[in-house]
Amino acid sequence: MSGWSGRLPPLVHSVVLAAALGLVALTPASAASWLEKNFYLSGPRYDGVLPACEAALETITWRFAEKESRFWNSDLQILGFEHVRQTAFRPWAPDTIPRRFCRATALVSDGRKRRVDYWIGEDTGIIGAVWGVEWCVVGLDRNWAYNPGCKMARP
Repeated sequence: MSGWSGRLPPLVHSVVLAAALGLVALTPASAASWLEKNFYLSGPRYDGVLPACEAALETITWRFAEKESRFWNSDLQILGFEHVRQTAFRPWAPDTIPRRFCRATALVSDGRKRRVDYWIGEDTGIIGAVWGVEWCVVGLDRNWAYNPGCKMARP
């Protein structure tokens, strides 16, 4: 006697599952509700308060020496800076991460003066808790992170 056992054959089960997933995929995505927008998707809040360009020079000095020593087996160091100036502040849309773009001339231990392009960004430091610095020394961007000629470190 063959009766209904209450179980679907594997093929029918797969077809039903595929149809259900297809229906879910066809339903239009709804926008975030008022509750989600106000509490869950609030996003970061930036103050736009950043230190002056001079505040990042010490960080650049020791990170440059560390990078040269650790990755390039070089004893190059930055001995000092001159002509430190801001080139832009928040040059993009208002809701982007606030950045102060700066430029300076560095005296490197090889006796040459080289341009340094850098930016200070709000909440871009360690775990997003403090301001952070990204920098590039023209002519010593050996891994080409900011090529060409440190252009990617500028606004």
